[in-house]
Amino acid sequence: MSKRHNLPESQVTPRPIYERRREFMRLALGTAAGMAFPIAQAAEKLSARPAAAFSVSDAPTPYKSVTGYNNFYEFGSDKEDPAQYAHALRTRPWSVTIDGLVAKPKTLAIDDVLRLAPREDRIYRLRCVEGWSMVIPWIGYPLAVLLKQVEPLGSAKYVEFTSAVQPDVMPGVQRQLLDWPYTEGLRLDEAMHPLALLVLGLYGETLPNQNGAPLRIAVPWKYGFKSAKSLVRIRFTERQPETSWMKAAPNEYGFYSNVNPQVDHPRWSQARERRLGEFFKRPTLMFNGYGDQVAQLYAGMDLRKYF
Repeated sequence: MSKRHNLPESQVTPRPIYERRREFMRLALGTAAGMAFPIAQAAEKLSARPAAAFSVSDAPTPYKSVTGYNNFYEFGSDKEDPAQYAHALRTRPWSVTIDGLVAKPKTLAIDDVLRLAPREDRIYRLRCVEGWSMVIPWIGYPLAVLLKQVEPLGSAKYVEFTSAVQPDVMPGVQRQLLDWPYTEGLRLDEAMHPLALLVLGLYGETLPNQNGAPLRIAVPWKYGFKSAKSLVRIRFTERQPETSWMKAAPNEYGFYSNVNPQVDHPRWSQARERRLGEFFKRPTLMFNGYGDQVAQLYAGMDLRKYF
């Protein structure tokens, strides 16, 4: 199971990247005059004094692997496609609409999302599983901080996430690999859990396009496809959302999609996983090792039925 560790940032971020952090921020200033400064300033704030809440002791996956081997089907189905094509994703200007069963619906520019970062900064080094596994030092803050801004109504039971669609730069959208736009969902209590993260960066940098820029979620006790990328809308609903993968293959992809070594995918075992960069597989941990934090969310549920 995971444990909390108060690690210095030099142990989370590879030294060459850490030492170039201020250089990266200076470069960011040149990307959009008058707009980049608050973005760079907020990213500097988020990566300055980390409190490693929910971090694990596992060695982080190399930066090159984290940014070069991804699932982002809008850019193609091969793992190398996002790194090849996502540079064309337009991430400025960017806004996210939060609406549905809420008292105060909002549309927030990315700068406003960054400004919501808590005073106590967060870097989370988390295990992530999606057919393979990685350990990624995400930069972000609890998703609940953002969701509370709109004051969800008592009738809200679920949260639906919608990703961006830019057909002219997304080859996967043109080939109709899924029903676009990409949608995912969480139960409200899952979305409000402090381990569900709003991610704005990784490894001391603002979020690369292929990893879901400019903002995404990370839900580390679930399989990776639950962590929607490049968000443009968050909607509170009373009924369970129908997600993209549930539409495509409901017998293979359930709504909950918790990491569970006891429930196999119809076409492969999920009892063991391969950490990216390693040859041998290792046993898959229930809830990806975060059972101490999240198992109570599913007390009394049949997790074979609600997979």
